[in-house]
Amino acid sequence: MTEDEIRKEEQIIERSKKDPRAFGELYEKYFDRIFNYLYRQTDDEDTAGDLCSQTFVNALNNIGRYEPRGFPFSAWLYKIAGNEVNKHYRKNKGKKVFSIEELKVRELIEQATEDWDEELVNRLIRYMNELPTDMIQVLELRFFEDKDFKEIAFILDMTESGAKMRTYRALDKLRANFNLKVKYDG
Repeated sequence: MTEDEIRKEEQIIERSKKDPRAFGELYEKYFDRIFNYLYRQTDDEDTAGDLCSQTFVNALNNIGRYEPRGFPFSAWLYKIAGNEVNKHYRKNKGKKVFSIEELKVRELIEQATEDWDEELVNRLIRYMNELPTDMIQVLELRFFEDKDFKEIAFILDMTESGAKMRTYRALDKLRANFNLKVKYDG
Protein backbone atom coordinates (compact mmCIF):
# COMPACT_ATOMS: atom_id res chain seq x y z
CA MET A 1 0.00 0.00 0.00
CA THR A 2 1.14 3.53 -0.68
CA GLU A 3 1.45 6.08 2.11
CA ASP A 4 -1.66 7.81 0.77
CA GLU A 5 -3.65 4.55 0.80
CA ILE A 6 -2.52 3.80 4.34
CA ARG A 7 -3.53 7.29 5.48
CA LYS A 8 -6.96 6.98 3.83
CA GLU A 9 -7.49 3.58 5.39
CA GLU A 10 -6.55 4.91 8.82
CA GLN A 11 -9.12 7.68 8.36
CA ILE A 12 -11.79 5.08 7.56
CA ILE A 13 -10.77 3.09 10.65
CA GLU A 14 -11.06 6.20 12.84
CA ARG A 15 -14.49 7.00 11.37
CA SER A 16 -15.52 3.36 11.98
CA LYS A 17 -14.67 3.72 15.66
CA LYS A 18 -17.33 6.43 15.93
CA ASP A 19 -19.77 5.28 13.25
CA PRO A 20 -20.09 1.54 12.49
CA ARG A 21 -21.54 2.33 9.05
CA ALA A 22 -18.10 3.56 7.95
CA PHE A 23 -16.81 0.03 8.55
CA GLY A 24 -18.66 -0.99 5.38
CA GLU A 25 -15.83 0.43 3.29
CA LEU A 26 -13.34 -1.87 5.00
CA TYR A 27 -15.73 -4.79 4.66
CA GLU A 28 -16.10 -4.18 0.92
CA LYS A 29 -12.37 -3.81 0.45
CA TYR A 30 -11.35 -6.98 2.29
CA PHE A 31 -14.32 -9.35 2.10
CA ASP A 32 -13.17 -11.32 -0.96
CA ARG A 33 -9.62 -11.77 0.33
CA ILE A 34 -10.72 -12.92 3.79
CA PHE A 35 -13.42 -15.20 2.36
CA ASN A 36 -10.94 -16.86 -0.03
CA TYR A 37 -8.40 -17.25 2.78
CA LEU A 38 -11.04 -18.97 4.92
CA TYR A 39 -12.32 -21.05 2.02
CA ARG A 40 -8.84 -22.45 1.39
CA GLN A 41 -8.68 -23.47 5.05
CA THR A 42 -12.11 -25.10 5.18
CA ASP A 43 -12.80 -26.24 1.61
CA ASP A 44 -16.47 -25.49 2.31
CA GLU A 45 -18.26 -22.38 1.05
CA ASP A 46 -20.89 -22.30 3.80
CA THR A 47 -18.34 -22.70 6.58
CA ALA A 48 -16.07 -20.10 5.00
CA GLY A 49 -19.05 -17.73 4.73
CA ASP A 50 -19.97 -18.23 8.38
CA LEU A 51 -16.39 -17.76 9.53
CA CYS A 52 -15.99 -14.70 7.31
CA SER A 53 -19.13 -13.14 8.81
CA GLN A 54 -17.86 -13.85 12.30
CA THR A 55 -14.48 -12.37 11.41
CA PHE A 56 -16.02 -9.08 10.33
CA VAL A 57 -18.44 -9.00 13.28
CA ASN A 58 -15.49 -9.47 15.64
CA ALA A 59 -13.49 -6.81 13.80
CA LEU A 60 -16.38 -4.33 13.98
CA ASN A 61 -17.03 -5.10 17.65
CA ASN A 62 -13.35 -4.58 18.48
CA ILE A 63 -12.51 -1.74 16.10
CA GLY A 64 -12.28 0.63 19.06
CA ARG A 65 -9.29 -1.34 20.34
CA TYR A 66 -7.54 -1.50 16.97
CA GLU A 67 -4.22 0.31 16.88
CA PRO A 68 -1.91 0.38 13.88
CA ARG A 69 1.30 -1.43 14.83
CA GLY A 70 3.19 -1.13 11.59
CA PHE A 71 0.92 -3.65 9.82
CA PRO A 72 -1.86 -3.03 7.32
CA PHE A 73 -5.40 -3.35 8.66
CA SER A 74 -5.74 -6.50 6.57
CA ALA A 75 -3.17 -8.27 8.80
CA TRP A 76 -5.48 -7.71 11.76
CA LEU A 77 -8.37 -9.21 9.78
CA TYR A 78 -6.29 -12.23 8.76
CA LYS A 79 -5.35 -12.75 12.39
CA ILE A 80 -9.01 -12.65 13.46
CA ALA A 81 -9.92 -14.98 10.58
CA GLY A 82 -7.17 -17.41 11.59
CA ASN A 83 -8.46 -17.39 15.15
CA GLU A 84 -11.99 -18.09 13.90
CA VAL A 85 -10.76 -21.06 11.85
CA ASN A 86 -8.86 -22.44 14.82
CA LYS A 87 -11.92 -22.02 17.04
CA HIS A 88 -14.04 -23.79 14.42
CA TYR A 89 -11.73 -26.79 14.27
CA ARG A 90 -11.39 -27.01 18.06
CA LYS A 91 -15.17 -26.85 18.48
CA ASN A 92 -15.82 -29.46 15.79
CA LYS A 93 -12.78 -31.56 16.66
CA GLY A 94 -11.92 -31.71 13.01
CA LYS A 95 -8.62 -31.91 11.20
CA LYS A 96 -7.62 -28.66 9.59
CA VAL A 97 -8.09 -28.61 5.82
CA PHE A 98 -6.25 -26.57 3.24
CA SER A 99 -7.66 -26.42 -0.24
CA ILE A 100 -4.85 -25.43 -2.51
CA GLU A 101 -6.20 -23.97 -5.69
CA GLU A 102 -4.48 -25.13 -8.84
CA LEU A 103 -4.43 -21.54 -10.09
CA LYS A 104 -2.51 -20.39 -7.03
CA VAL A 105 -0.01 -23.21 -7.39
CA ARG A 106 0.48 -22.24 -11.01
CA GLU A 107 1.23 -18.67 -9.87
CA LEU A 108 3.88 -20.08 -7.53
CA ILE A 109 5.27 -22.18 -10.36
CA GLU A 110 5.46 -19.11 -12.62
CA GLN A 111 8.01 -17.76 -10.13
CA ALA A 112 10.11 -20.88 -10.67
CA THR A 113 12.90 -20.88 -13.19
CA GLU A 114 12.01 -24.19 -14.85
CA ASP A 115 9.26 -25.38 -17.18
CA TRP A 116 6.56 -27.53 -15.60
CA ASP A 117 4.34 -30.09 -17.23
CA GLU A 118 0.81 -30.97 -16.12
CA GLU A 119 1.83 -34.15 -14.30
CA LEU A 120 4.44 -32.31 -12.25
CA VAL A 121 1.93 -29.58 -11.33
CA ASN A 122 -0.55 -32.21 -10.13
CA ARG A 123 2.18 -33.94 -8.13
CA LEU A 124 3.12 -30.66 -6.48
CA ILE A 125 -0.50 -29.98 -5.53
CA ARG A 126 -0.80 -33.46 -3.98
CA TYR A 127 2.46 -33.00 -2.11
CA MET A 128 1.52 -29.56 -0.82
CA ASN A 129 -1.71 -31.01 0.53
CA GLU A 130 0.39 -33.46 2.55
CA LEU A 131 2.63 -30.80 4.12
CA PRO A 132 2.10 -30.04 7.81
CA THR A 133 -0.47 -27.34 8.55
CA ASP A 134 2.12 -24.88 9.86
CA MET A 135 4.06 -25.05 6.61
CA ILE A 136 0.97 -24.68 4.45
CA GLN A 137 -0.05 -21.63 6.48
CA VAL A 138 3.19 -19.76 5.84
CA LEU A 139 3.28 -20.71 2.16
CA GLU A 140 -0.32 -19.60 1.75
CA LEU A 141 0.25 -16.25 3.46
CA ARG A 142 3.57 -15.63 1.74
CA PHE A 143 2.80 -16.66 -1.82
CA PHE A 144 -0.98 -16.74 -2.14
CA GLU A 145 -1.80 -13.73 0.06
CA ASP A 146 1.43 -11.80 -0.70
CA LYS A 147 2.19 -11.10 2.95
CA ASP A 148 5.66 -10.14 4.10
CA PHE A 149 7.38 -11.97 6.94
CA LYS A 150 6.52 -9.27 9.46
CA GLU A 151 2.80 -9.63 8.67
CA ILE A 152 3.00 -13.44 8.69
CA ALA A 153 4.60 -13.31 12.12
CA PHE A 154 1.83 -11.03 13.40
CA ILE A 155 -0.97 -13.13 11.90
CA LEU A 156 0.41 -16.43 13.19
CA ASP A 157 1.65 -15.10 16.56
CA MET A 158 5.31 -15.90 16.00
CA THR A 159 8.54 -14.02 15.56
CA GLU A 160 9.54 -12.66 12.19
CA SER A 161 12.59 -14.94 12.16
CA GLY A 162 10.28 -17.88 12.97
CA ALA A 163 8.07 -16.98 10.00
CA LYS A 164 11.12 -16.82 7.72
CA MET A 165 12.49 -20.10 9.02
CA ARG A 166 9.17 -21.90 8.61
CA THR A 167 8.77 -20.54 5.08
CA TYR A 168 12.29 -21.54 4.08
CA ARG A 169 11.85 -25.02 5.56
CA ALA A 170 8.60 -25.49 3.62
CA LEU A 171 10.29 -24.32 0.43
CA ASP A 172 13.26 -26.57 1.12
CA LYS A 173 10.89 -29.55 1.41
CA LEU A 174 9.26 -28.61 -1.88
CA ARG A 175 12.61 -28.00 -3.54
CA ALA A 176 13.94 -31.34 -2.35
CA ASN A 177 11.00 -33.16 -3.91
CA PHE A 178 10.62 -31.14 -7.07
CA ASN A 179 13.89 -29.36 -7.69
CA LEU A 180 11.83 -26.22 -7.33
CA LYS A 181 13.87 -23.05 -7.69
CA VAL A 182 11.61 -20.35 -6.32
CA LYS A 183 12.72 -16.78 -5.87
CA TYR A 184 11.92 -15.85 -2.28
CA ASP A 185 13.35 -12.59 -1.14
CA GLY A 186 13.20 -11.61 2.50
